[in-house]
Order: sequence, then C-alpha cells, then structure tokens
Amino acid sequence: MQPILYSFRRCPYAMRARLAIAASEQTVQLREIILKYKPAHLLSISPKGTIPVLSIDNDKRVIDESLEIMIWALSKKDPQNWLTPQLTDMIQLIDINDYEFKPWLDKYKYADRYPEKNEEYYRDQAEDFLMLLQDRLSVRDYLFANHITLADIAIFPFIRQFAAVDAKWFEQSDYTKVKNWLALLVENPLFIACMKKYPTWLDSEESFTFP
Repeated sequence: MQPILYSFRRCPYAMRARLAIAASEQTVQLREIILKYKPAHLLSISPKGTIPVLSIDNDKRVIDESLEIMIWALSKKDPQNWLTPQLTDMIQLIDINDYEFKPWLDKYKYADRYPEKNEEYYRDQAEDFLMLLQDRLSVRDYLFANHITLADIAIFPFIRQFAAVDAKWFEQSDYTKVKNWLALLVENPLFIACMKKYPTWLDSEESFTFP
C-alpha cells in the first residue's frame, strides 16, 4: 500500500513536504483536506491535527513533521542532491525559519490579532531573517550551493507568504537577492506542479495518486 499524505494546498509546511516527495520520485496517496473539518483517521494517527501527516505501511509508521517527511523522502532518493552540502547547517537555518521567523511572520500577517505592536514593528522583527538570507544569497545562487537544496525548499514557502502580506513594500525593498531567489523557486516547474488543485478528500472518497 502506498503511503498516505494528508495535505492542505496552501499550507507552507505541506508545500515543502509535497515538493520533497515529488523531487524524490516517491508516490503517495494524497488526501487534500479542509483544516476546519479534519478527518477522523487523521486525528487518530496524529492527535495534534497539524498538516502535513504521512502514514506509512497502513499506519505502522506516522510522520507528522514536515521536515521529517522531507528527509524521509529524500533519504530514499535524492536525484537533485537536495541533501548536500552541509545537511546539519541546513537544518539549523530551517530551524531559525520555523521557530524564530515564522512567529514574527504570523504576527506581521495577522497584525490585527496582535494589537500590542503595529504591522511595521512585526515586519521589522521578521526582517532579521531576510537579511540573513540576503547575505547568504550574495555569494551563491541558492542558500547553500548554486543548486536548490533542502534549505531552499523548506524556507521559501514562508518567504512567499511574507512577500504577499504587503506585496508593494516587498517589491520596493532592498532585498534584491531574496526577491530573485524567491522568483526562481516560485517559477520552478516542480513548484507549479505541486500546487495543482485536488478535490477535497472525504472519508468516503478515494485518495489521489501524487505526484
């Protein structure tokens, strides 16, 4: 039985999981869900109810962290060398994205929910990470090499979200290297393919083969 991937198309965590699965040439059964109506099976194998979740061998193994799903897929096959070079360093940068940048991104994106400060303040805090990326991209095409790596794929969906909060501000910003890098990744055929829309999965319906 093929692994089952619970996904939500617009979720950046699910995006990076789908991208790694597609790049590694693995095949899964995709179940596109609505976050407000999480299927019983999803909650039974991963009670925290976050997306993505990968069920392997009829629930004998469940992976409910997106980065772990990426590494699971790429450890099976990595034709584009996403895991090299410097995997440990890449994971450290991804952790900064996930645990330092992402909370500021959420406050910037939903500033009305966090009235303690204004939108500009939250954006300023998030910019620390953009400056880090800008520095790395000043000496290479991508974050760790002149080819796409795990770090690029794990991080860019969140920068894509950041750019969309105030698209005019982002376009006029001085983050030229980041903007060019983001454009390359968003226009990549693999990303376009992985953003294909699938019908919502319900308990009574079959999954869809992905990719």
